[in-house]
Amino acid sequence: MSPFEFSATTIDGSALAAPLANPGAGGFAAFEGRVRDRNEGRQVLALDYEAFEALALAEGARIVQDALDRHGATAARCVHRLGHLSVGDVAVWVGVSAPHRAEAFAACRAIIDAVKHGLPIWKKEHYADGDSGWVNCEHAAHAQRFDYSRQLALPEVGHQGQSRLEQARVLVIGAGGLGCAVLASLAGAGVGRLTIVDHDRVDASNLHRQPLYRIADVGRLKAEAAAERLAAYNPEIRVTAMPRRFDAALAGELVPDVDVVVDCTDNFAAKFLVNDAAMRARVPAVLASVYQYEGQLQVVRADRGGSCLRCQWPEPTRDGLVGNCVESGVLGPVPALLGQMQSMEVLKLLLGLPGQLEDELLLVDLLSQGVRRLAAPRNPGCAGHCVRIGAGPQAAGDVDVTLPLTAAAAAGYRIVDIREPMECEFEPMPVTGHESVPLGRLLDGALEVDGDRPCLLVCAHGVRSRAAAEFLRARGHANVWSLRGGLAGQAG
Repeated sequence: MSPFEFSATTIDGSALAAPLANPGAGGFAAFEGRVRDRNEGRQVLALDYEAFEALALAEGARIVQDALDRHGATAARCVHRLGHLSVGDVAVWVGVSAPHRAEAFAACRAIIDAVKHGLPIWKKEHYADGDSGWVNCEHAAHAQRFDYSRQLALPEVGHQGQSRLEQARVLVIGAGGLGCAVLASLAGAGVGRLTIVDHDRVDASNLHRQPLYRIADVGRLKAEAAAERLAAYNPEIRVTAMPRRFDAALAGELVPDVDVVVDCTDNFAAKFLVNDAAMRARVPAVLASVYQYEGQLQVVRADRGGSCLRCQWPEPTRDGLVGNCVESGVLGPVPALLGQMQSMEVLKLLLGLPGQLEDELLLVDLLSQGVRRLAAPRNPGCAGHCVRIGAGPQAAGDVDVTLPLTAAAAAGYRIVDIREPMECEFEPMPVTGHESVPLGRLLDGALEVDGDRPCLLVCAHGVRSRAAAEFLRARGHANVWSLRGGLAGQAG
């Protein structure tokens, strides 16, 4: 079976697709280009296709193989008609099978675009007014390529630097607000292989700060939607989607095989896992975090004996004690800017540019437009103890209480609202007699716990309250509980 061929007879897409079936291919994409009845305002009755077959067959086979290699597809085939075609006839057919649909869609689009722009094929259009004429397919002699000319003009980049980018492999963990900015910039720069790890699905609340996604993507896996969009944006790069949770096993599999790993997650457990995996594999890691109008950036260079997250914070903060975007809110430009700064650090690493962050923290305040660069040296006590990737999470007792708040109050629970004052004003507590101790004050010791009376912590969704309850229990207060689902779980 030739990957590219011409046909003088009607194209049967079903018959062409059958040989591409593969048990390991979960995605299949097919494209049919048909003869339409109008072109530039003129009514078309029929077409004639001719081609320089020897050259087109060789170049067509190369196009198909290149799409397979770049997008990780399993098999592909393209068939183009020659001779006389009527309106509605299939002029070109492309089919691609791949492990996932994103790779199949991307490779299919890459093939049809390259065939349209790069093969010596001509068509003669027959019009209703009796006129006709031969038309060379668009840009047949010169295939259109992604244009890197503006960055090639930089003396620090040039063709040699661009070649380094094309050979580079970058792993991006998280395809949210930070990840969208990182992925778009690296794809635009021509980084040859991007791997996206994210187990989450697109939510409508993501769209204002995650511009890789559209309203139509709501409900789709982020990794797959992002990979599809990037492959369409720059068909010359290879994008691999991994819609899985980033865990120790996956870290051990992926991190050692890349040039840089980029942490774009929104929780401490994942950030420390990225840190530990990068330290163990001696692979540079670029980490960032966002809180409301502020951000923080750090580059971990285990390959140079540099400092890491555990040099400053030996143990990760419990997720929930510091609000993420869901709990604390965020404006779209904040993760966008921090993600762009991450991508700049990645490009500095790949191209060997000056000014790289080393044993430093970069703090960014978007309200004041302030940027501070703080020293973060290697902790001598961290050596040999900074990699804890094999350690499992510590088991915690069940701290959740599933009760209506009115029932909890009647049962004698001391109810403590740990939300911020603005949240309390926006959505008042539905019960009386409660206390208000914002989370920050609670962590500073403002809440005095009575061991004889159960204390029930309440927040918006039950995330912060659970983390705070575990925090207090770890300090010896066993009779502290969290309202499962928070106030949102009380609705209805």
